[in-house]
Amino acid sequence: MFKQSLIASALISMIGAAPAYAAQLTGKVVDANNQPLSNATIHLHGKSKSVKSDKFGQFTIELDADSQLHISKPNYLDHRINVTEEQGFVRVELTPTSVESIVVYSSALHKNSMEMTSPVSVLSGDELKNRAKPTLGETLKGQPGINASYFGPVSSSPIIRGLDGPRVKITQNGLDSSDASRVGPDHANTNDSLAAQQIEVLRGPATLLYGSGAIGGVVNVVDNRIPTDVIESLQGAADYSHDTNSNTNTFAVLLESGFDGFNFHFDGVKRKGGDYETPNFALPHDEHEEHEHEHEGEDHAHEAEEYETEYANRVDNTFIDSEQFNLGTSYVGDHLTVGFSYGRVDTDYGIPAHSHIGHDHDHEHEEEGHDHEEESVFARVKQDRWQGLVNYAVHSDWLESVGLRVGYTDYEHAEIEDGNIGTVFENDTTELRLTAEHRLGEWHGTVGYHFSDSDYAANGAEAFTPSTNTKTHALYILEERRFGDFTLELGARIEDYQLSSKGNQLEAYEEDHDHEGEHDHDHDHSGNLDNGFISYDLEMTNLSLSIGGVYDFAEGQNVAVSLSRSERAPLTAELLSNGIHIATSTYELGLGYELEGDHLHFEPQDVEQETSNNLDISFRKFSGDFGYTVNFFYNDIENFYYQALTDYIYSPEHGLEVADHAHEGAVPVFKFESSDAKLYGLEFDAHYKLSNFARVKVFGDSLTAKLDNDEYLPRIPSNKLGLDYEHSYENLTANFTVTHYFKQDNIASYESETKGYTLVDMSFNYDFEFMGSDMVGYVNLDNLTDELGFVHSSFIKEQAPLPGRNIKLGIRSYF
Repeated sequence: MFKQSLIASALISMIGAAPAYAAQLTGKVVDANNQPLSNATIHLHGKSKSVKSDKFGQFTIELDADSQLHISKPNYLDHRINVTEEQGFVRVELTPTSVESIVVYSSALHKNSMEMTSPVSVLSGDELKNRAKPTLGETLKGQPGINASYFGPVSSSPIIRGLDGPRVKITQNGLDSSDASRVGPDHANTNDSLAAQQIEVLRGPATLLYGSGAIGGVVNVVDNRIPTDVIESLQGAADYSHDTNSNTNTFAVLLESGFDGFNFHFDGVKRKGGDYETPNFALPHDEHEEHEHEHEGEDHAHEAEEYETEYANRVDNTFIDSEQFNLGTSYVGDHLTVGFSYGRVDTDYGIPAHSHIGHDHDHEHEEEGHDHEEESVFARVKQDRWQGLVNYAVHSDWLESVGLRVGYTDYEHAEIEDGNIGTVFENDTTELRLTAEHRLGEWHGTVGYHFSDSDYAANGAEAFTPSTNTKTHALYILEERRFGDFTLELGARIEDYQLSSKGNQLEAYEEDHDHEGEHDHDHDHSGNLDNGFISYDLEMTNLSLSIGGVYDFAEGQNVAVSLSRSERAPLTAELLSNGIHIATSTYELGLGYELEGDHLHFEPQDVEQETSNNLDISFRKFSGDFGYTVNFFYNDIENFYYQALTDYIYSPEHGLEVADHAHEGAVPVFKFESSDAKLYGLEFDAHYKLSNFARVKVFGDSLTAKLDNDEYLPRIPSNKLGLDYEHSYENLTANFTVTHYFKQDNIASYESETKGYTLVDMSFNYDFEFMGSDMVGYVNLDNLTDELGFVHSSFIKEQAPLPGRNIKLGIRSYF
């Protein structure tokens, strides 16, 4: 209860001052032909609230001081205009853009995607709803530079430029999602795309605002669970869709209402589906069983042949049964915005290719509510999430606004086997972000304090990481200044990182671990081993710096350059892993361990921070019929943490031993190492408007990722190249997309090549009106040619290919 009290106290402490007299400003938003533009967002600089233009393009907003309006609308260039209290009326003309331009909430300085110094992409509106999948990874993987880890479609996390897990921060309204998706690829993230207004992907280090866990990028899910705009009447949306491939039904609803500045929000998503189907594929061999077949004699030759050629056309144990909802309320006044929300996640999903090392399963059963075999293991995820928001618009000569976001998350991931709870992963997180937006002369910026306290625990036979408390305190500053056509941006963050392990039972060679005492090392390390358990403390100071600029060298064209240096300390799994990771069929050892002969030692004194030196150069054209975004990046990483295959194997019977011969049930031992690495490549997205009804787009990406010894990093996503054609006629919009994923033969020494494949997708949207409500009927045809595709970035690529042909039918209503 202490953490909830902390949140409540922080909220109450921010509420106080009385609002001043406000003058009304009315206006109209039009296009170049003087036609009204509806649903344009008008934001008053320095405040959290905004208003929307109506179907006549008209709006009314209250002013209590001379200020600046920021007007934005998808597919139009943003417009900023200075206004005064006495002005009364303003007319705003927006210019269309060939590249979608959307305000990026995670930018902290109210920038749109074309003004950012670092590359960003945004999915929003009907495009987001139509592309929404059960996981963020599957929803976003078609974007340039974005791929998915793919542990089946119900557990798939985003990969940004080859980096994922602990290097990609997943946030919801700027606060960490606080699940266990960074611990292993079979752990799904808890953010649902259908409940989102937009999803933002920041490529490259975004550590200044979001901490060292964002050294590879940020995925920010923006929703309206705490309304920041005045809602004057009941409004909402409802959506139903059906996927034929996995027989999945999805229901989503959104309701919002308000009165006299008080607002209320509810959204919910229910999704239930079975195992997904694939084109015919050969199941991988079990080398031990194949060896046994070879020695069973002539009578079993036919059985061996059948075993070797076994095929499947579905991936077992990939069902999902999920319910989520969010409740929120807020008060939006002239100066003060304050709100609170609660969200609940209840999800069961299957974990495919889940091995049971040392387990025997010879019978089947049906768990209540799920039709899956007894040997199948599934995850049961429960999450309770509280959030609070306070924003006060000061409007002094230098201080514009003060904002506070706080959150508390109670997360549990239990793996259910034979109807019993096996391993349980828990994560309780408290987070606080305090910001002050200001103007100092010609400089505009924000300073902030960021606090996070995470209690992670893993209990059960398959817990390969210790229970750990991780705490961070950070101060950051981000400043920008305009020099004619050039905008300069500077930023810095200093972060105190503290990790404290509560102990981890060693699963092998406990008799060798009788060392006791403390070890004092660099970075304030201390550790001891006692009766097979390890307790360990780590403290590091992470410093991140950035400099960037945007040069508008022509009307509707700019070039952006960003240079950053970011530091990251190792997470629990990277530092202290010691056990079987069942999902990946490996035995994992952290950076702190050393293998010498048949002895395992804990020696963390040489662990150093991972440091990213990143350069981004972006060229953009966003006006006229032709537009493009091209990003070049180069990331030189010192002490890159990665898993290396050792010369050891592990089996429950024999423990850890040199891999001179195989044992039944033995798995390879992978150890986290650190070495310098380089990741570089490009991303591009080019549009051409063929007519008022048709648009064509070409997109793609390329990535090279190597260690300093010239070896390739493992599981680096394949390069891709795509063509997208969109045609609109009256109320009907049709879309045709072809995406080719190239063969991946730049592989680590222990990996196998992955063949290339081509996905063909189509979609149709039809807008109509029914009983006074705006309706959208849609049909998505995914993998139209039923192509067999294997995802190179997946740990289980051979057991879980991509889904085959799927037809998604849906209808959406707005009211």
